[in-house]
Amino acid sequence: MAMSKTIDSPESRFTAVLVGAARLPGVRIDRDAYLRKALGRYCSEDEIRRAIEESPAAAGISLEVLDKAANDSIGYETAKASALSAAAGIPGLLLLPATMPADVAQYFGHMLRIVQKLAYLYSWPDLFAGDADDLDDATKGMLTLFIGVMFGTQSANTAVGKIAGMMSKQAARKLPQKALTQGVVYPLVKKVAGYLGVQMTKQTFAKTVSKAIPVVGAVVSGGLTLATYLPMAKRLKKHLASLELTKPTLRAESGGATDVTDVPEPVTAELVD
Repeated sequence: MAMSKTIDSPESRFTAVLVGAARLPGVRIDRDAYLRKALGRYCSEDEIRRAIEESPAAAGISLEVLDKAANDSIGYETAKASALSAAAGIPGLLLLPATMPADVAQYFGHMLRIVQKLAYLYSWPDLFAGDADDLDDATKGMLTLFIGVMFGTQSANTAVGKIAGMMSKQAARKLPQKALTQGVVYPLVKKVAGYLGVQMTKQTFAKTVSKAIPVVGAVVSGGLTLATYLPMAKRLKKHLASLELTKPTLRAESGGATDVTDVPEPVTAELVD
């Protein structure tokens, strides 16, 4: 019974969807290629090279330029997510069991795409370093917090801010494994994952109802995705742009730190919607 409750918990349901979405083709963004393309319209070759080798902050790229590039990516991903959601709504009620799981996975897959793009623009390290299919616990935790920010949870905002502060102090080029898996931020990761699992269930139900009528369901579903995805992406952009990591004066140290020491101050694992 205890095992069943663990498997069926909101936290575990969200984590399962997160991992599944991360495995979908086209979800993982090549950081170097993306930065070169996104900044190509606005920056010099030297700035782009340094942004790739270190970070956009280390290259001295202004927030104004980063915001323009971020808006370009948000517009592209929003249009694509809405179109795919609308397409999944066309079959109607008879094919709902087949289309809904795919639609949910695609939706979160597009969340992961914009999470990566915005993170890289605002000087976070590569979130999917290596070719392994499985996500390590630190990466799952960081992605959970980013999506939590998109959903407007204050706990996720606080946790992402703390991680950014740790990394900026040591000019780290990797996620702080300890803080995300057993340290000061870990309780917040678990709380945010549980909250997202509940919200995911609510959104899935809403989309199921909207898809019950063919064609009409496609319009409603695509519109629902547009109405939710766009403001969530903008919310993440605003939060990332406000963090210490984005400051142009920050310079990555030669070789970079491989990890970040936990900050000893306590963190209250209280979730605020």
